Amino acid sequence: MELTLLRHAPPTPAYHGRYIGHTDIRIDEALFEHDKIKHLIHQQYDRVYSSDLVRCTATLQQMGFDHFITDTRLREVRFKSSIEGKNFAEIEAMEDFDPASLDSQERWHRTVCDEPLEAFRGRIQSFLDELPKNERILICSHAGTITMLMSLLNPEIVPSSLGYLDHVVLSYPQPSFPFLG
Repeated sequence: MELTLLRHAPPTPAYHGRYIGHTDIRIDEALFEHDKIKHLIHQQYDRVYSSDLVRCTATLQQMGFDHFITDTRLREVRFKSSIEGKNFAEIEAMEDFDPASLDSQERWHRTVCDEPLEAFRGRIQSFLDELPKNERILICSHAGTITMLMSLLNPEIVPSSLGYLDHVVLSYPQPSFPFLG
C-alpha cells in the first residue's frame, strides 16, 4: 500500500494559526500554491479519500479530482467550543489557562479538545483498518488528523508540523522514510 497524506489548502488569512477543527470554512483560492502539489495531480491513485469538511473537498476539486470518497472520520479533532476559532495567544489569555497543560501532548489535548484522545485515535484507526491493503491512496485531511494517521502507522516519523498543502508519502509493507512536501 502507498498512502499520500495531504493537508488541505489554506483558508483565508483570518483563520491562519487558529484552532478550527470542525468549523466548516472554505479555502482561499488566491492562496492555493499549485506548485506544491503539481506532481500529485499527475499521479494515478486507486482511491482518493477526503474529510467531509469543505476545506478538504475544495482542495481536491481545485486539484482536478472529481471522484473521491468523503469520510467524517477524517475530520480534524473536535475542539472545545471555548477554544474553536481561537489562536494560541487568545487561549493563553483565557482565565482558566494552565501553562502546565503544555507539558505533554495528552494534557494539551485534554485542555483544548472536546473529543477525548482515545476517541480521536479510535476513529482514525477505524478508518485505517478499512483501507484496502494493495492500492495507491491519496487522503486529503487536516494537520491533526494526518499527525494521528502517521502516529498510528509509524510513530517514529511523525512531523512536528504540516503547512497547508504539505504532504507525506508512506509505502507499506516496508515503511520508508516519508517525503514531506
